[in-house]
Amino acid sequence: MVLESFQVGEGEVPTVLLHGFLGSGRNLRSLAMAWSEAEPQRRFLLPDLTGHGTSPALPPGADLDTLARDVHETARAQGFTGPVDWVGHSLGGRVSLAASLLFPAEVARVTLLDITPSPVPVSLMESGMVLNLLMQAPDTAPSRKEMRADLMGRGLSAGLADWLVMNLEPTPEGGVRWRFGRQALAELHGRVNQRDLWAAVERPGAKVRCIRGGRARYVPDEDLARLERAGCPVATLPEAGHFVHVEALPALLQWLLQAH
Repeated sequence: MVLESFQVGEGEVPTVLLHGFLGSGRNLRSLAMAWSEAEPQRRFLLPDLTGHGTSPALPPGADLDTLARDVHETARAQGFTGPVDWVGHSLGGRVSLAASLLFPAEVARVTLLDITPSPVPVSLMESGMVLNLLMQAPDTAPSRKEMRADLMGRGLSAGLADWLVMNLEPTPEGGVRWRFGRQALAELHGRVNQRDLWAAVERPGAKVRCIRGGRARYVPDEDLARLERAGCPVATLPEAGHFVHVEALPALLQWLLQAH
């Protein structure tokens, strides 16, 4: 399945940037623009993952492999040939690890932005909390402003509400509705977070690096130690939370530009 996507840069080094759960490719546009300016030899592809943004809906039973195959197909359709660097935030990182198992010769390296190869406990999932509130929200609203107010009335922060309402589209009647299938995303959420992906890090020849937010809990210290034992360097951005590409973009970019 070919996904909705856009590109940044015109270099020869193909790089895929993948967003997190409930996001879209444009969540990483600022990172892509800054990285492209610093390394003009790169060419970035930023797709909307299956079931996200304006990409096609999730098929029944979709899992990490489904998403990884769709990104791979999209990259090939867009002319990204040879080994490709895969960089993913949260869910996007887990999709990247799955891709490296499916297409080991075609994934040059995986960069994880605040996510672990371990199954993610429900207690750590901010995305689970957001999803629960999203499932309670109405199907439609008279306006984006009113849907935002509804979400905040359910306890969502202004920042997360602003982020979620980016996924609204106009209705023929003049209101707004959710662009994605909420039930399908809820089912996907359970599948993608339960999977153990350590084989992608610990297999011979794996090239993986990881950066984590010091205020986030997605990469615990025991996983950091296991990653480093497997030859995966890990850095911590002390002041950042889970959204390292938003909260610490200059420091993240500096780390990305280093050879690891």
